[in-house]
Amino acid sequence: MSAQGMDRALDEAAVHEIEPGVECTDPVTLPTRWGPFTVRCWRIDGIEHMSLVVPVPDGGVPLVRVHSECLTGDVFGSHRCDCGEQLHAAMGMVADRGGAIVYLRDQEGRGVGLFNKLRAYRLQEQGADTVAANELLGLPAEARSYESAATILRGIGMTSIRLLTNNPAKAVGLRAAGIEVVALEPDQVRARPENIGYLRTKRDRMNHLLDLD
Repeated sequence: MSAQGMDRALDEAAVHEIEPGVECTDPVTLPTRWGPFTVRCWRIDGIEHMSLVVPVPDGGVPLVRVHSECLTGDVFGSHRCDCGEQLHAAMGMVADRGGAIVYLRDQEGRGVGLFNKLRAYRLQEQGADTVAANELLGLPAEARSYESAATILRGIGMTSIRLLTNNPAKAVGLRAAGIEVVALEPDQVRARPENIGYLRTKRDRMNHLLDLD
């Protein structure tokens, strides 16, 4: 590559500061088994997140999944939770209908971190549910914030969305951060023997909209 071509490539690989503490990369194409997504990395207060976008038909409201990182479910395919299967189901729906996946990192275990999540797993194996396990460790049952998700949604021009979630509290958090959530759409995947107790706890103690009958 010539020096001029290298300079042009470097310009095209620029990082843009959107606002103080917020940077993003230029969009690139990510081919997946569901189809291509346009992706960007966002660095917000030192934490890197991703957006995966598919164009929305004219006049449509984008379908959006705000997904908290779950290494055990998303990467290793754990059946203790439904996270990885929810993410993949959401990618298929967004690929079909248009919208975005906002992938929030550093929100492992509903915000308590991977180390504490595995400590809580140990207590769950001794009979505690997911909420009680966190409480026994002196941790909150829910420690996530959706400010970064709202920043990313504004950055990709999606301030009015159909939110793909079973968790009404996620809509409350996004609305408080300035995003108009016009509707909730379920992202329920089939229960497994390994996670039915976890899902019942989400339904009964955290008010998730789950049909487990």
